[in-house]
Amino acid sequence: QVQLVESGGGLVQAGDSLRLSCAASGLPIMVYGMGWFRQTPGNERVFFTAINWNSSRTNTTDSVKGRFIISRDNATNTVYLQMNSLEPEDTAVYFCAADRFGALEPTTQGYDYWGLGTQVTVSS
Repeated sequence: QVQLVESGGGLVQAGDSLRLSCAASGLPIMVYGMGWFRQTPGNERVFFTAINWNSSRTNTTDSVKGRFIISRDNATNTVYLQMNSLEPEDTAVYFCAADRFGALEPTTQGYDYWGLGTQVTVSS
C-alpha cells in the first residue's frame, strides 16, 4: 500500500520559515520524481516545485523561487520543502506527490500518488 504523509505544517507569522516533510511508504521514491503542490479553498491544486530522482534537476515556479527549496533523502524515503520568508499568500494546504516518470510536470495529471496534505497558515 502506497502512502505519502506530509507533516510540518502549522500557523506562523509573515517572514517566518517552515520545513515540510513528505514520508513515503510502500513506494521506493528513489525512482520517482517528487513534487509539491498547494491548494486554497475553492481553487485548484497548483504546482510550484518538483525534484528528480537523484536531485540533479528541479522545476520551480517564479511564485516561490528564491524562497522555497525542495530536497530529498532517498535513504529515508523522504522529501522536504524548506519554506522561507513566508507570506500570507502562502497560506494553503500543501500536498506532496510522486511521479513515476520523473518528468517534473507542473500539472496534477503528471503525478501518480498523493498525500492528504498539511495546512500552512501565515498570519500578517
